[in-house]
Amino acid sequence: MSRSASLLVGIVTPGLFVLAACTTASPSPGSSASPSPSASPSPTVGASASPTATAVLPLSLALPTARDAREVQFAVSITVPDNAGGVITVRVKNLSPTRVTELVLRWPTDLGRTLYLAPFTTHSIAGALVLPWTKWVEGPGENGEPAGTISLGYGPLDAGATLSIPLYVTRRVSGPVAFDLQLLAGEALLSATGDLPATTRVSVP
Repeated sequence: MSRSASLLVGIVTPGLFVLAACTTASPSPGSSASPSPSASPSPTVGASASPTATAVLPLSLALPTARDAREVQFAVSITVPDNAGGVITVRVKNLSPTRVTELVLRWPTDLGRTLYLAPFTTHSIAGALVLPWTKWVEGPGENGEPAGTISLGYGPLDAGATLSIPLYVTRRVSGPVAFDLQLLAGEALLSATGDLPATTRVSVP
């Protein structure tokens, strides 16, 4: 009887130790479900989410708040040697069914430190008519021309007509120069094909 009892104790006692060991090794519901701080991935939100300021190009122009839905087609050709003056020609076609009373070209005043663009006395429309330029304004002007700009006006530009505008260039510093050029009807920025603003970046080599 005592022998059987001792065997039973020998069998049960190891089972209790094993059960105790399993109970001790099993994870508790509250603590082991959360990952260890050392295993957490390093956050990268700061590097990707912080906004970066957009660099403003030299000799750029802010877009006017006023817009004109009439479309024009335009192209710029450049004949300016690296060490001398020349001509920048802007060719504009009025694609809208109505007349543009005053077409205005606008560029930054500071361009004059490198390239001085001069007004001229006559220009041709479609190679036939000759009309004078209408204004030459260094802003701020009386009609809303903004500070820091030169506005050179012409007009009128009839529906379907093409205007070829030579801008005579005096080079003051050699080397490449890039600047913004805008096309406006008065003080409202015209539209290019596809409802884009009628503005371009002119690069003089």
